[in-house]
Amino acid sequence: MKFSRQTTLRSQATVTGIGVHSGAPVNLTIGPAPIDAGFVFVRTSPEGHDRAIQATARAVTATAFATVLGDRDGPMVSTAEHVLAALRGMGVDNATIEVDGPEVPIMDGSAAGFVAAIDQAGITEQSAARRYIQVLKPVQVRSGDSFAELRPWADGFRAEIEIDFANQVIGRQTFAIDLNPESFRREISRARTFGCLSDVAKLWEAGFARGASFENSVVFDDTRLLNAEGLRYADECARHKALDVVGDLALAGFPLLASFRSVRGGHKLNHAVLTALLADRTCWRIVEAERSRRARPVEAIGGMVGGLVAPAYGPDVS
Repeated sequence: MKFSRQTTLRSQATVTGIGVHSGAPVNLTIGPAPIDAGFVFVRTSPEGHDRAIQATARAVTATAFATVLGDRDGPMVSTAEHVLAALRGMGVDNATIEVDGPEVPIMDGSAAGFVAAIDQAGITEQSAARRYIQVLKPVQVRSGDSFAELRPWADGFRAEIEIDFANQVIGRQTFAIDLNPESFRREISRARTFGCLSDVAKLWEAGFARGASFENSVVFDDTRLLNAEGLRYADECARHKALDVVGDLALAGFPLLASFRSVRGGHKLNHAVLTALLADRTCWRIVEAERSRRARPVEAIGGMVGGLVAPAYGPDVS
């Protein structure tokens, strides 16, 4: 289903799990939010000292192994990418995400649990037109032999992913998706986070992966897959990278009208290319959906995009 108006959740839904890096139990509740609210994380506490933050590129404080959001008081919530991917991928524009711990629960390592929660809560249209960030010019970032880029794309959002691991079991994989709720649910929502057994000790030493297990991660050694149940997709690793892209780019503040491509990418590069895009005001404009499901430039309003105050118009382009 495609919406020409903004959407939110009809009611609340709660999931419970542990943090893949912290190992701590956590409850997460998704629920409705007003028009133009975007995605707002609320870190709750038993004492009632709740902290709220809008999920934008400006709120990212770290990208090592996960996307961490915070403010000047410090990190607030880690591993935000999977729930953000589920909300953006399923066509939700405005939502609150309440978390009572330092990290979003990893669930089974994919976004499937959050999709189920969205199904339970239901999606409802709001009275305001949906707005998009339309990419006008290519933007690319590089780091060694890795790169990520955003390019103009006429219809919706497309992601093309290439990974190339030294681990021979993972190896080189490619995957592409034209994003909509149906393709998100079918093609990438169930793709799980993955890693190599040889890296586990290093992650533990760095304070990561304390909650990782075969129940929430796909694990490889040098010669084989270690999960008894096997893979959900032959190219599950590349598909999970696509899932992360959808979640990381949800921090734009609005859905993107763009084509994304990465080679050997990850959270750091995803954040870098989004930040580069938003920093160059000639590279994008905000457009508004019409009932015909086409988009038109917005001339009369301003908005907050990725933490940047941005007039909602752009240069004329041929």
